[in-house]
Order: sequence, then C-alpha cells, then structure tokens
Amino acid sequence: MIYTAGNRGDRVRSDCFMSLETGSGKGIHIDLKSKVKALYGESITDLCRKMLAFFGIEQASLEVEDYGALPFTLAARLEAVIKKHVQTEKEYLLPILPQNEYQTAKDADRVSRLYLPGDNPKLMINAGIYGCHGIILDLEDSVAPDKKYEARFLVRNALRSVDFYGAERMVRINQLPSGLEDLNYIIPHPINLILIPKCETEAQVVQADARISEILGHKNETVHLMPIIENAAGVMNAHNIARASDNDVAMAIGLEDYTADIGVQRTPEGKETFFARCIVVNAARAAGIQPIDSVFSDIEDMEALAGYVRESKSLGFTGMGCIHPRQVALVNEYFLPDKEEISKAKKIVFAFEKAEKEGKGVVALGSKMIDPPIVRRALRTIEKAVNAGKLPTNWRDNDER
Repeated sequence: MIYTAGNRGDRVRSDCFMSLETGSGKGIHIDLKSKVKALYGESITDLCRKMLAFFGIEQASLEVEDYGALPFTLAARLEAVIKKHVQTEKEYLLPILPQNEYQTAKDADRVSRLYLPGDNPKLMINAGIYGCHGIILDLEDSVAPDKKYEARFLVRNALRSVDFYGAERMVRINQLPSGLEDLNYIIPHPINLILIPKCETEAQVVQADARISEILGHKNETVHLMPIIENAAGVMNAHNIARASDNDVAMAIGLEDYTADIGVQRTPEGKETFFARCIVVNAARAAGIQPIDSVFSDIEDMEALAGYVRESKSLGFTGMGCIHPRQVALVNEYFLPDKEEISKAKKIVFAFEKAEKEGKGVVALGSKMIDPPIVRRALRTIEKAVNAGKLPTNWRDNDER
C-alpha cells in the first residue's frame, strides 16, 4: 500500500508532500525533490531516516516533495504517513521551544484571537507577530475531513516548535465526541486553552475536562476551556455550560452556525442574533468568565468591522475572533480602553484611595457613589491600558487628581 500526507502544488509554501510505500525489500530509498536540495537536502533526508528507524521501518520507498517546509512540518507529515502504515503509540517529538513553556491566567486578556487552519503551516510560522492575544490552531471547520488526521500531528508539532511571541496557545478541537480523540494528540504538549465547538450541554464540557485531566495525570498544569455556543440548544443552556468546569475561562458565540440553526440569514444589523448574544454575555458574566463575540466574516470592510466591534463592546463582550491578520489591530484598538475610559478609571482609583486615607466610609466621584466592584473594574481597565501600552507603568506619577 502507498499512503500520502501533506500538500502539493504551485501555490503551496512552507509545506511538503510525502508518499510512502513500505516493504519494498530494498532497504530505505528516499527520493527528494526540493528547490533547496543543495542547501538542506542532507538534513531533510537525515530527518526522514531517523524517523523511519524510530518507528522500526527498515524497508520503504519514500518520495518527498518539499516546498520550503520547516522541520516541524516535515516531521508531522512523515509521522502521519508512517502511522497510516504502522499502528503504534510511539510519538516522534521535536524539542519544545523554551519560550513556549508559559502558562496563562484565567483572567488573561483575550481581546483578539486569530484562527489558523490546522493543516496550513505557512500561516502558523509568523502568526505571533500580529499582536493577537491568542492564536487558535483549528482542527474543526477550516480543515477538510480527509486532512483532519494529518492536521493533528501538524498542530501538535507547531505547539512545540513555533514561537507564538507570548500569545495564548489555543486549539479548537472537533465537535464532540470526535474532539475527544483530538485531545490525545494535543495534550500534554504546550497548550493553554481548548475551544469546544458547537457546545450544547454542560456534559460536553465535563467530558472534555475529564479527558484532559486523564491525559495530564499528576502534572501540575492547567488547560483552560472556552465552549463555543453555536445553536439554539447551546444558547438556552448557556448558563450551565459557563459553570460546567472550574477550567472554563471564557465562552464564545458562533453566529454563522447559530443563524443557520434557527433558519435565518445573518444581517449587518444583527437583530436576529441580539437575543443570543445577550444571553451569552449574561451567562458568562454570571459565571465569572469572559464573554467572547463571534468572528466578522468580511475581511475587506474595515469600517463595518469597526462598527461591529463597537456594538460588541457595548453589549458586554470582552473580545472576538479574527479570521485574518488585518483584523487584529482594529479589534485590539476598539476593544481595549480608550482615552475617556482610562481617564475615568484613574479618577475612580484616586478618589477611592483618597477616601481611604481620610478614613471616609463613603466615596463619591461627582454625584456618583463608588463601591469596591467599581474600583476593581477601574483597576482592570488601567491594567489593560498598561498592558496595551496605552498607559505608562508609572501612571500614578502623572495623575489627574
């Protein structure tokens, strides 16, 4: 049998295509076609030979079409094609980049999350430079059904080998129950958050959480969860879903699937999604987690995107997904605190601190009373502004008292 993995063609970049036939009876034969063969041909064939030996393959004919693939991609494609031949639990794992061994907090900023197809390494390599808070390596809708198996190896290797420049490392698994199998490939590699698509009940969150805990064993690591509400059943169960696990940190809504489920067209005005979006915001807030809005599908109309983000923020969402890098800067700019919000937050904090020093039990700013929840929100606004570079760390030295 001859099995293949990867992508080929004139438009393919940073990827490769592999064809493997085992049991040839002539030892290991590798046929490499690559424009950079003179420079990297020896290292590519060495990697292939090491992997074949690692998996115990002694007789094979391997054809490799290289389009500038990095080692993590070459290794992922070859492991996928080998495991179509050989049933084994062994994994060929490349070293983890030291800069990828960070964990993220439950309340970390998740303003912008950039979706990347899990079968396209070209888009993964420099994704972290765009300034998004999270990078989502997608195993679900953006991956063709016949490529999902191969994508698991590529996503796993990317988590270990690609520099994400501090962005939260996220993976959207497939809809349960098949998504549980995805977790076997993704956990316990350097992953911060799992997105659970088309989530309808709290039982699905509990299932995913239990599988993650089972794989992690006794490792002292936390993998956050973000259920995605994408149909009417999920909307009506949103509160229970948001509270299903202590590892829930956010809940998102997917409006393309939601509108299809209720039998309407998605419109720019958004009247048909207003109810669902409000439910998700309130359910998330009641559970103490972040409400995340849907993606905006028109990547050309930046003015319409700006309007959508302003509305989203006014409804109580704290962030949204992006499907193109050009959307990231605008989403960050509009969701993060503006000058007026920052100024107000500083005044609240200063007024509260002044009242505390003077021993006053009642704090007011103008005609409005200030209580601890308002102060906490103001401090969070300031923290976001500092993290975004909109406010210096020594902001108290240049106050507006």
